[in-house]
Amino acid sequence: MSKSKIDPVLAHIDANIESTTAHLFDLLRIPSVSTDPRFKSECDRAADWLVQDLNSIGFTASKRVTTGNPMVIAHGRGTGTHVLFYGHYDVQPVDPLDLWDSPPFEPVLEQGDLGPVIRARGASDDKGQLMTFVEACRSWNAVHGSLPGRISLFFEGEEESGSPSLVPFMTENAAELTADIALICDTGLLGNDTPGIVTRLRGMLGEELTITGPSKDLHSGMYGGAAINPARVLAKIISTLHDDAGHITIPEFYDGVPELSSEMAGQWDGLNFDSAGFLGQVGLSELAGEKGRTALEMIWSRPTCEVNGIWGGYTGAGFKTVLPSQASAKISFRLVGEQDPHKIRSNFRAMVRSLLPADCSVEFKSHGASAGCEMGIDSPSFEDARVALSDEWPEASAFVGCGGSIPIAGHFKNILGMDAMLIGFARDNDAIHSPNEKYDLRSFQKGIRSWARILNQIYIKE
Repeated sequence: MSKSKIDPVLAHIDANIESTTAHLFDLLRIPSVSTDPRFKSECDRAADWLVQDLNSIGFTASKRVTTGNPMVIAHGRGTGTHVLFYGHYDVQPVDPLDLWDSPPFEPVLEQGDLGPVIRARGASDDKGQLMTFVEACRSWNAVHGSLPGRISLFFEGEEESGSPSLVPFMTENAAELTADIALICDTGLLGNDTPGIVTRLRGMLGEELTITGPSKDLHSGMYGGAAINPARVLAKIISTLHDDAGHITIPEFYDGVPELSSEMAGQWDGLNFDSAGFLGQVGLSELAGEKGRTALEMIWSRPTCEVNGIWGGYTGAGFKTVLPSQASAKISFRLVGEQDPHKIRSNFRAMVRSLLPADCSVEFKSHGASAGCEMGIDSPSFEDARVALSDEWPEASAFVGCGGSIPIAGHFKNILGMDAMLIGFARDNDAIHSPNEKYDLRSFQKGIRSWARILNQIYIKE
């Protein structure tokens, strides 16, 4: 790679990191909490802040009104591959406030385990991550007088509240938003020194079921043994969802689940993931999923069925000897590949009904259904990004999976027909959504440098 373009940009980033951090602090001071209507004006203010900032560094930016919080759209002048960078400027509520060591919207620099950290709500999720890309563009524009290529930006203000305006806005503005590739900065590092490019995300299916037996709670001495107990019925149903090898037993559940390619398996093996340490930090010692699978396979490429909550009968202090009238559970499924969440929902419900005794009935409540998402990595931009990240960080980058669900990536694929690269610099100890959220200054600075290198690799290639 020629260094004639990138070296002065990297030098500019390093020389200005103090002012760049202060600039991020200005955005972090805006309490743009999307889940609470009391902060709607603050979400508007954050959008205005971004529009003004982007217009100052070579973009044409505007605030777009929605039925909820506004979107921010910006376009830069340039040629070549058209990239669309996505982030969100809204943040989670700060409760419980008394667990914060400093006011959540008064950012401070504190000492962390790897050096200084930025402490504030939104520092990691997602304002600090969003601004790594903006600052890379700022430095490129400052050094070279223009952006490196055709770059657009798309920032939303409702990600933390379910993005109710997102799909309608994307559908209505599909022509303007469609690009060659989408970039998302809302993920993290693998350990401290290895940047990953997330190319697969698991989908999500949520089911709540309530089993009803007797018409009211019963005295266990008077009715125990003679009357059906919904809690026992529920426990038996849950116990049948997995076999002894950890496989999920719902009919046709594995339809559409792909096997990991040998190339991808090799990359993951090369990460030297410490599964013992991963489990040990939460007091566990043995893998509990499908036998014969590695921890990374289980988390990144295999589907799951998990019980998230069980309740029924008396759960207060002391002891009450009743047979409950009802017993309930919440069960979630993480989905991969071409698994059909609606088919799985139907088959799950049919399986539950088939296991009910004569005197029991069941009611179901849906809690969302989204398919998994896997990116095609044939685009040269994916390898460009991997090479650029490997140049910046101590350890080589790899194409990885993510155990969670990030709906925007699926929307880019399903609505706009384009793949997304998810590249982020957060750490596992950033306490996102929790009190004392932080973002390492190292992640912020190297994140800016990383995006500058990626843009150089995509557009310049001298």
